[in-house]
Amino acid sequence: METEGYERIQSLDPAASIWDDFFVVAPLVLVGTKDDGGEYNQAPKHLAFPMGWDNFFGFVCTPSHSTYQNIKRERIFTVTYPRPTQVILASLAATTRDDDNFKPALLSLPTFSAKEVDGRFVSDGYIFLECEVERFVESFGRNSLIVGSIVAAHVHERALRSTSGDDGEMIETAPLLAYLQPGRFARIAQSHEFPFPSDFQR
Repeated sequence: METEGYERIQSLDPAASIWDDFFVVAPLVLVGTKDDGGEYNQAPKHLAFPMGWDNFFGFVCTPSHSTYQNIKRERIFTVTYPRPTQVILASLAATTRDDDNFKPALLSLPTFSAKEVDGRFVSDGYIFLECEVERFVESFGRNSLIVGSIVAAHVHERALRSTSGDDGEMIETAPLLAYLQPGRFARIAQSHEFPFPSDFQR
């Protein structure tokens, strides 16, 4: 077996989950759903991402979670991208449910209504997506991928890119929140233009 390049690299056991053995950068979003009793719920997710360049959004969830069951039943969900100043609010959305299957901490989350779907956003985020279910992709171990078609999208004016503005200055003015799996977060305020080749095409 060729060993060159492996001098300072440790191989991990693929029979066990590898994702707590190093840090990776991920977004942190709040997925909004509606419970079967008519209450609105918010749950933080970091395995969440655009599904290609068209208007689809997906995230990983476990079928045993209320978020999955709510979306399976209602066929819609919302997505709020919170700001770095909202880390505590995002953490509150992760608290456990009480005996009545309700998260009391959600009462402290300021929210507002979506326009096209029956859902709510967390106030003062910077990106807001309204989604209808496109498909469920099952059996990623104990997890599933939920994909939604974006039927409405809203961006805070300070986070909206402009052809006449400077992207670096915009990110300094409206920093982004990143989740560092496992269990840390970062505030992104500095960025640099990526050095794409001159003939690069998306």
